[in-house]
Amino acid sequence: MSSTTSEHRRGHHDSPDTDEDFRRLRRMPPGPERDRLRQRIICAWLPVAERLARGFRDKGESLDDLTQVAALALVNAVDRYDPDRGHAFASFAVPTVVGEIKRHFRDHLWTLHVPRRIQELRARTRAARHELEQRQAGRAPSVRDVAAYTGLTEEEVRLGMEADASCEALSLDGPVGGVDGRPPVDTLGAEDPAIDLVVHRESLKPLIAGLSEVDRLILYLRFFEELTQSQIGALMGVSQMQVSRTLARLCRQLRQGLLAPV
Repeated sequence: MSSTTSEHRRGHHDSPDTDEDFRRLRRMPPGPERDRLRQRIICAWLPVAERLARGFRDKGESLDDLTQVAALALVNAVDRYDPDRGHAFASFAVPTVVGEIKRHFRDHLWTLHVPRRIQELRARTRAARHELEQRQAGRAPSVRDVAAYTGLTEEEVRLGMEADASCEALSLDGPVGGVDGRPPVDTLGAEDPAIDLVVHRESLKPLIAGLSEVDRLILYLRFFEELTQSQIGALMGVSQMQVSRTLARLCRQLRQGLLAPV
């Protein structure tokens, strides 16, 4: 098979050729050798997952978080892929990773991504309210008034009005509802004690960046996804003891890096 044909089958020019590795992985019984092959496949495909994550970097989420989401989705794709179905891994993994990234946006940043239908309802109800206010000498129209004017249902009008309200930033000095009507600026909390950890976090970034992809993934699963060592072991195909030793080694390595003289 020519390199061009092989690339076409894999789906992307940067996709590694792991077809034979997947077939071997499918045949191998559980054990250390299979775990090593599985990790090798994951590491080979991590650059593709990172490329897919970079495609969403300007949509309001940090690239580090997107990369970790993509990496976790890739691990799941490797575990679920069946080479006997005759499809290239790329055609299965890419939609899986992209879908998981989009799900992350829906779950964590939903206020930044309003469905087109809701955007249209917002525009129609907003325009109708302004026109009706002018006709009614400044009196705010009711939901029923807007529905009759636009031909929308009252439920659709409410959705549009709620979407419109969510897009308006509140002034910190403006009044808010409640008994005392204090402005939001007076309700702000005290200084966050976590601010003292900023220097440590920034110092850790280059140290973590220097770790292997697998080590970074294990740290992410433990300290960001808050998975247990047993859960990480099941996901990575290793024992809980191996995860424990890896975490101890990584924590020791990062601590030494932080304390090392500049």
